[in-house]
Amino acid sequence: MKFGIVTFPGSNCDADAYHAVAETLGEQAVRLWHKSHDLEGVDIVVLPGGFSYGDYLRAGAIARFSPIMREVTAHAERGGIVLGICNGFQIACEAGLLPGALMRNDTLRFVSRRVRLRVENASSIFSHRYRVAQLLDIPIAHGEGRYVADEDVLERLEGEGHVIFRYVDENGDPTESGNPNGSARNIAGIINAGGNVLGMMPHPERAVDPLLGSTDGLALFQGLLDRVNA
Repeated sequence: MKFGIVTFPGSNCDADAYHAVAETLGEQAVRLWHKSHDLEGVDIVVLPGGFSYGDYLRAGAIARFSPIMREVTAHAERGGIVLGICNGFQIACEAGLLPGALMRNDTLRFVSRRVRLRVENASSIFSHRYRVAQLLDIPIAHGEGRYVADEDVLERLEGEGHVIFRYVDENGDPTESGNPNGSARNIAGIINAGGNVLGMMPHPERAVDPLLGSTDGLALFQGLLDRVNA
Protein backbone atom coordinates (compact mmCIF):
# COMPACT_ATOMS: atom_id res chain seq x y z
CA MET A 1 0.00 0.00 0.00
CA LYS A 2 1.36 3.40 -0.92
CA PHE A 3 0.30 6.68 0.65
CA GLY A 4 1.17 10.06 -0.81
CA ILE A 5 1.33 12.93 1.69
CA VAL A 6 1.19 16.35 0.07
CA THR A 7 3.30 19.16 1.48
CA PHE A 8 2.34 22.77 0.80
CA PRO A 9 4.26 25.83 2.00
CA GLY A 10 2.94 26.12 5.55
CA SER A 11 1.94 22.48 6.06
CA ASN A 12 2.84 21.39 9.58
CA CYS A 13 1.05 18.05 10.01
CA ASP A 14 2.62 16.28 7.05
CA ALA A 15 5.21 14.79 9.41
CA ASP A 16 2.45 13.55 11.72
CA ALA A 17 0.64 11.90 8.82
CA TYR A 18 3.89 10.36 7.57
CA HIS A 19 4.62 8.96 11.02
CA ALA A 20 1.13 7.49 11.34
CA VAL A 21 1.43 5.74 7.98
CA ALA A 22 5.10 4.72 7.86
CA GLU A 23 5.92 4.16 11.51
CA THR A 24 2.64 3.10 13.10
CA LEU A 25 1.07 1.21 10.19
CA GLY A 26 4.35 0.17 8.58
CA GLU A 27 3.09 1.12 5.12
CA GLN A 28 4.95 2.81 2.31
CA ALA A 29 4.62 6.59 2.28
CA VAL A 30 6.04 9.28 0.00
CA ARG A 31 6.07 13.03 0.37
CA LEU A 32 4.55 14.90 -2.56
CA TRP A 33 5.68 18.50 -3.04
CA HIS A 34 2.95 20.96 -4.00
CA LYS A 35 4.64 21.89 -7.29
CA SER A 36 4.83 18.30 -8.51
CA HIS A 37 2.67 16.91 -11.31
CA ASP A 38 3.39 13.30 -10.32
CA LEU A 39 1.52 11.33 -7.66
CA GLU A 40 4.17 8.59 -7.96
CA GLY A 41 1.63 5.80 -8.21
CA VAL A 42 0.13 6.24 -4.76
CA ASP A 43 -3.09 4.49 -3.75
CA ILE A 44 -4.18 7.05 -1.15
CA VAL A 45 -3.55 10.80 -1.10
CA VAL A 46 -3.42 12.63 2.22
CA LEU A 47 -3.91 16.40 2.33
CA PRO A 48 -2.53 17.20 5.79
CA GLY A 49 -3.17 19.96 8.26
CA GLY A 50 -1.30 23.21 8.66
CA PHE A 51 -1.46 26.72 7.26
CA SER A 52 -0.92 26.33 3.51
CA TYR A 53 0.24 29.64 2.06
CA GLY A 54 -0.28 31.21 5.47
CA ASP A 55 -4.07 30.91 5.10
CA TYR A 56 -4.01 34.10 3.03
CA LEU A 57 -7.38 35.02 1.49
CA ARG A 58 -9.05 32.01 3.12
CA ALA A 59 -7.70 28.76 4.46
CA GLY A 60 -7.02 26.51 1.47
CA ALA A 61 -7.97 29.15 -1.12
CA ILE A 62 -4.48 29.44 -2.63
CA ALA A 63 -3.41 25.82 -2.11
CA ARG A 64 -6.27 24.62 -4.29
CA PHE A 65 -4.40 26.17 -7.27
CA SER A 66 -1.14 24.30 -6.56
CA PRO A 67 -0.01 22.09 -9.48
CA ILE A 68 -0.34 18.93 -7.39
CA MET A 69 -4.06 19.59 -6.92
CA ARG A 70 -4.70 18.95 -10.61
CA GLU A 71 -3.35 15.46 -10.07
CA VAL A 72 -5.20 15.00 -6.78
CA THR A 73 -8.47 16.03 -8.42
CA ALA A 74 -7.90 13.64 -11.32
CA HIS A 75 -7.07 10.88 -8.81
CA ALA A 76 -10.35 11.53 -6.97
CA GLU A 77 -12.34 11.62 -10.20
CA ARG A 78 -10.95 8.16 -11.06
CA GLY A 79 -12.24 6.89 -7.73
CA GLY A 80 -8.92 7.19 -5.92
CA ILE A 81 -9.00 7.75 -2.17
CA VAL A 82 -8.30 11.24 -0.79
CA LEU A 83 -8.15 12.02 2.93
CA GLY A 84 -8.24 15.73 3.80
CA ILE A 85 -7.41 16.52 7.42
CA CYS A 86 -7.95 20.00 8.92
CA ASN A 87 -6.29 22.32 6.36
CA GLY A 88 -6.66 19.41 3.94
CA PHE A 89 -10.43 19.51 4.50
CA GLN A 90 -10.38 23.24 3.78
CA ILE A 91 -8.38 22.65 0.57
CA ALA A 92 -10.70 19.84 -0.56
CA CYS A 93 -13.72 22.14 -0.18
CA GLU A 94 -11.99 24.99 -2.00
CA ALA A 95 -11.06 22.60 -4.82
CA GLY A 96 -14.64 21.40 -5.18
CA LEU A 97 -13.87 17.86 -4.05
CA LEU A 98 -16.34 18.32 -1.18
CA PRO A 99 -19.36 20.62 -0.78
CA GLY A 100 -19.51 23.52 1.63
CA ALA A 101 -16.75 25.60 3.17
CA LEU A 102 -14.82 26.09 6.41
CA MET A 103 -15.09 29.49 8.09
CA ARG A 104 -13.65 31.18 11.18
CA ASN A 105 -14.58 29.52 14.46
CA ASP A 106 -17.60 31.16 16.02
CA THR A 107 -15.43 32.28 18.96
CA LEU A 108 -12.95 33.88 16.51
CA ARG A 109 -10.24 32.05 18.46
CA PHE A 110 -7.89 29.24 17.57
CA VAL A 111 -8.92 26.04 19.38
CA SER A 112 -6.49 23.25 20.23
CA ARG A 113 -7.81 20.44 22.42
CA ARG A 114 -9.27 16.97 22.35
CA VAL A 115 -12.92 16.62 21.40
CA ARG A 116 -15.53 13.88 21.29
CA LEU A 117 -16.77 12.67 17.94
CA ARG A 118 -19.70 10.40 17.25
CA VAL A 119 -19.54 8.03 14.29
CA GLU A 120 -22.62 8.70 12.16
CA ASN A 121 -21.92 6.32 9.27
CA ALA A 122 -19.90 3.14 9.76
CA SER A 123 -20.24 1.82 6.22
CA SER A 124 -17.85 4.14 4.37
CA ILE A 125 -14.36 3.06 3.33
CA PHE A 126 -13.02 5.43 5.98
CA SER A 127 -15.24 4.41 8.89
CA HIS A 128 -16.13 0.74 8.47
CA ARG A 129 -13.89 -0.33 11.35
CA TYR A 130 -15.98 1.78 13.72
CA ARG A 131 -19.58 1.20 14.76
CA VAL A 132 -22.47 3.62 14.47
CA ALA A 133 -22.73 5.92 17.51
CA GLN A 134 -19.23 4.98 18.69
CA LEU A 135 -17.59 7.87 20.55
CA LEU A 136 -14.04 8.85 19.63
CA ASP A 137 -11.44 10.96 21.40
CA ILE A 138 -9.61 12.93 18.69
CA PRO A 139 -7.67 16.22 18.92
CA ILE A 140 -8.43 19.38 16.98
CA ALA A 141 -6.23 22.40 16.23
CA HIS A 142 -7.79 25.04 14.02
CA GLY A 143 -8.99 28.61 13.74
CA GLU A 144 -11.19 28.12 10.68
CA GLY A 145 -13.06 24.90 11.36
CA ARG A 146 -16.69 26.00 11.27
CA TYR A 147 -18.33 23.94 8.54
CA VAL A 148 -21.02 25.78 6.60
CA ALA A 149 -23.20 24.90 3.62
CA ASP A 150 -26.57 25.80 2.15
CA GLU A 151 -29.53 24.15 3.83
CA ASP A 152 -30.23 21.97 0.80
CA VAL A 153 -26.62 20.74 0.84
CA LEU A 154 -26.88 19.95 4.56
CA GLU A 155 -30.10 18.05 3.99
CA ARG A 156 -28.51 16.05 1.19
CA LEU A 157 -25.43 15.23 3.29
CA GLU A 158 -27.66 14.00 6.11
CA GLY A 159 -30.10 12.14 3.90
CA GLU A 160 -27.45 10.35 1.86
CA GLY A 161 -25.33 9.34 4.86
CA HIS A 162 -22.41 11.56 3.91
CA VAL A 163 -21.92 12.94 7.41
CA ILE A 164 -19.33 10.57 8.89
CA PHE A 165 -18.34 12.29 12.13
CA ARG A 166 -20.21 14.74 14.37
CA TYR A 167 -19.05 16.75 17.39
CA VAL A 168 -20.81 15.69 20.59
CA ASP A 169 -20.70 16.36 24.32
CA GLU A 170 -19.70 13.96 27.11
CA ASN A 171 -23.08 12.25 26.82
CA GLY A 172 -22.71 11.67 23.09
CA ASP A 173 -25.25 14.35 22.15
CA PRO A 174 -24.65 16.96 19.40
CA THR A 175 -25.14 19.95 21.68
CA GLU A 176 -23.80 23.48 21.47
CA SER A 177 -21.40 22.74 24.32
CA GLY A 178 -19.98 19.81 22.37
CA ASN A 179 -19.41 21.91 19.26
CA PRO A 180 -15.92 23.49 19.41
CA ASN A 181 -16.25 25.81 16.41
CA GLY A 182 -19.92 26.39 15.61
CA SER A 183 -20.09 23.97 12.68
CA ALA A 184 -23.52 23.58 11.12
CA ARG A 185 -25.30 20.60 12.69
CA ASN A 186 -22.08 19.82 14.65
CA ILE A 187 -20.55 18.35 11.49
CA ALA A 188 -16.92 17.29 11.92
CA GLY A 189 -16.34 15.15 8.82
CA ILE A 190 -18.04 14.41 5.49
CA ILE A 191 -17.53 12.31 2.39
CA ASN A 192 -18.27 13.11 -1.24
CA ALA A 193 -21.02 11.50 -3.30
CA GLY A 194 -18.60 8.86 -4.55
CA GLY A 195 -17.53 7.94 -1.03
CA ASN A 196 -13.81 8.14 -1.88
CA VAL A 197 -13.01 11.61 -0.47
CA LEU A 198 -13.21 12.36 3.25
CA GLY A 199 -12.69 15.75 4.83
CA MET A 200 -12.50 16.12 8.59
CA MET A 201 -11.27 18.87 10.89
CA PRO A 202 -10.11 16.62 13.78
CA HIS A 203 -6.69 14.96 13.47
CA PRO A 204 -6.85 11.13 13.39
CA GLU A 205 -3.10 10.99 12.68
CA ARG A 206 -2.56 12.46 16.14
CA ALA A 207 -4.56 9.68 17.76
CA VAL A 208 -2.74 6.51 16.68
CA ASP A 209 -0.50 5.80 19.68
CA PRO A 210 -1.15 5.48 23.43
CA LEU A 211 1.64 8.00 24.01
CA LEU A 212 -0.53 10.58 22.25
CA GLY A 213 -3.41 9.96 24.64
CA SER A 214 -5.70 8.14 22.22
CA THR A 215 -5.62 5.45 19.54
CA ASP A 216 -9.10 6.23 18.24
CA GLY A 217 -7.78 7.48 14.90
CA LEU A 218 -5.98 4.25 14.09
CA ALA A 219 -9.07 2.39 12.86
CA LEU A 220 -9.59 4.99 10.14
CA PHE A 221 -6.20 4.25 8.59
CA GLN A 222 -6.55 0.50 9.12
CA GLY A 223 -9.95 0.61 7.45
CA LEU A 224 -8.45 2.24 4.38
CA LEU A 225 -5.91 -0.56 4.16
CA ASP A 226 -8.68 -3.16 4.40
CA ARG A 227 -10.65 -1.72 1.50
CA VAL A 228 -7.73 -0.93 -0.81
CA ASN A 229 -6.14 -4.35 -0.25
CA ALA A 230 -9.51 -6.00 -0.90
